[in-house]
Parts: sequence; C-alpha cells; structure tokens
Amino acid sequence: MKIKRLFITLILLAIAVISFPEPARAFCGFYVAKADAKLYNKSSQVIIARNGDRTVLTMANDYQGEIEDFALVVPVPVILTQEQVQVGNSKIIERLDAFSAPRLVEYFDSDPCGINVRPEDMLYRTRGETVAVPQSREKTDNALGVTVEQQFTVGEYDIVILSAKESNGLETWLKQNGYKIPSAASQLLSPYIRGGLKFFVAKVNLQEYANTGFKSLRPLMMAYESPKFMLPIRLGMINAKDEQDLIVYLLSPKGQIELTNYRTIKIPSDIEVPEFIAQEFKNFYQAMFKKSHERAGKKIAFLEYTWDTNNCDPCSAQPLNSEELKQAGVFWLNSDRLPNVFITRLRVRYARDKFPEDLQFQETANHQLFQGRYIIHHPYREEANCDAAKDYYQSVKKRQEKEAQTLVQLTGWNINEILKKINFVEAKQNAWWNSIWR
Repeated sequence: MKIKRLFITLILLAIAVISFPEPARAFCGFYVAKADAKLYNKSSQVIIARNGDRTVLTMANDYQGEIEDFALVVPVPVILTQEQVQVGNSKIIERLDAFSAPRLVEYFDSDPCGINVRPEDMLYRTRGETVAVPQSREKTDNALGVTVEQQFTVGEYDIVILSAKESNGLETWLKQNGYKIPSAASQLLSPYIRGGLKFFVAKVNLQEYANTGFKSLRPLMMAYESPKFMLPIRLGMINAKDEQDLIVYLLSPKGQIELTNYRTIKIPSDIEVPEFIAQEFKNFYQAMFKKSHERAGKKIAFLEYTWDTNNCDPCSAQPLNSEELKQAGVFWLNSDRLPNVFITRLRVRYARDKFPEDLQFQETANHQLFQGRYIIHHPYREEANCDAAKDYYQSVKKRQEKEAQTLVQLTGWNINEILKKINFVEAKQNAWWNSIWR
C-alpha cells in the first residue's frame, strides 16, 4: 500500500538557545524488556545537550512519504551559519532511547523450604520486544518582509535561514518557494516572529540524498548560544489532527533538567505486575500511559528516566561511551575522567487545546535517580513439603490477586480477562514418605 504523502513536516521543535521525594533503590533484578519509542507511531524524538547558554539540538526524522515533499520549518533563536549545522547519526538516538526506556524486570522466588536451587536450574530469560533562492526574487522577498539570512547545503539537506517581519509574508514566501505548508500556518508563525526568532527551513537535495546511499533521512543537528531554554512545540501542531507524542532526551553536566511551565510527574513505577505481562509489555505500557495521561488531565509531562549516564541498574542497554555522547551533542567532555553527563527523559503527549505554551526548561543540580520499572515475581512452582510452604503458597496467592487489581487500576483492563491469564500458584507438597526415600 502506498505510503500516504505528507505535504510538510513542521517539526514541533526549536530551542531557543536554549521530583521526587526519594531516590530510586538499587536492586539485582534481571532485565526483561523495555518500552521504547517504537511503541508509538506518532512519536517525535529530540536530543538537547545543554551547558550554560550553549545548546546542541538533534532532531530525529521519522518522515514517511515522498522525499521530494519533505520540508522542515524550525524556529531558532539566532542566525545559524553552515558551520553550526551538521547531519547526525540516527543510531545515537536509538542508543539513548534503549538506555533510558522504561523497563520490565523479573525475580524468581526461592524454595520456601530453604533447599538451595542450583544456578543452572534458575532459568533467566530475556523476553524482548525487546534551497537556493534566485537573486531575481530579492525585491519580492523584501516586499513580503522576509530576509534570506543564510543558505547552504549540509549532507542531503538544502538549508535556508529566514527572518520575517510578519507571519502572512512568511507564509506567502514559503508557498512561493515551493514549501507546501498548511493554510493555518501564519497564525502559529506569528508568535515566533514577535519573539524575534529566526526560521531554519530545510528541503531534501535529491541528488545529495541519492549520493548518501541511506534509505532514510538522517537527523539534523544545530549548535548555538542563547540564554533562552525552550522548545516550541506549538508549531508542530499546524497539521496535527490528534494527539502527538514527544520524547525529549535532555543531557546536562549539572543534573536533572526540569520543565518550568507545565507540571511534571513521574510515570508509575516500581510496580509488581502479573507474569503474563512479559509477553504483553508493549500493550501494558501503552494502556498504562494512556490511563495516567487521562487521569492527570492531559496537560502534563511525564518523567520516564533520570540517571547518570555512567551507570544503570538494571541496564536495558549498555551506557553510552564518550564517543557516543559526543555524537549526541555533548560538548563538555573531559577525556581525563568519566563523562559527567546526566540524562533526563521526558515524554509529552500534547494537543493544541492542552498545551497553549511552548515548553520552557531549566537546568538543576538535582541528582536524584528515577526510572520507569515494572516487576515480575515468579512463584516457586516445584514441590515443597515443610511448614513454611503452606504459608508461602497462601502469600503468593494474595500477591497474584493484588497484582491483578493493580493492573486494573493502571490500565483500565477488565479484571475477568486479567484473571484468565494469570497462572495462579497451586500448593505442590511432597508425599510424606518422600522425606525418608530421599
């Protein structure tokens, strides 16, 4: 089936140069699966590496459609030169996603009678889802109040940096120059023009794209300085018919980065769930996020992960090395010591009526750790013949019932359907004579 043509991707982004009461507990659980960005079909991803007034912004490109129809318009705080723009490596975004994704872990109950179980009998499994502007147009541009500040080609992209005096003129200029933008664009462009922002506009250079040999568009990176620290998501709502998901990976040498103009809450975490969730983790996480989002009134951001990039517990992927962090835009690394990079992963599901303002951030020195983590406890299912076994089986039955009720509260799923999928533990006691035959 032919992929539906997208007339423009006005990516929600632009950066203007640019809590929790308890720390997370360390544990020895075994990592099972992760809820990564692939869970969502309409999810944009952005990396922001920020130190002081200096910012490196990386925008992932999940554009699907005819390459010649691709267009990108991003408000930026300064006039960018060719040296400030680079084509990035999409693998780095995948690495950050894998490292910070909410995760499912599992534990195995020991023999309630105290008989040691050999390591080889404890089966630990990983269940994965695991554009040049002709000089002849200069007078027309001036009449529209649009100035072409810079124009250059980077990788497979033709870039134009524009400034504008009014939104109608900018909208007209974009249409006259072959950018197929929606008719409602001027309304959302206007606040950025009043705020003095410039516009980073990109098209695909078809010849350069063919020469790259890549099957998909690579991320675009830009570096600049400004005291403003914000992400204009409003522009990305121009051609959005429903809610969109945004994942922001915020990297800082100081600590956690926080939103200042929207409430942020932690995704539900450290929750025990039934065993069958190992096979249905994707559906579980989607349903839980949707339910949490609705309960919070939808005008909210979720913290999914915040941690030092030097370590993880448990690790859903290996920590990024210094070279990978550099490719993610981290520019303050000192080769003589461990990387001082703190990652904050925020997820925002937004719509025009719930997010009237762009995202505003601030750096903090908060080094408290948090991760979205979901726990499976596997009951001991072998025969057990001791006084403690009876109490153990009763406690496990209560635990499984509680897990079912928790799942209902988190997802809104039907309790009867959940109960059908739970393999409730049954007491398996040795015959009395086995104690002497042994």
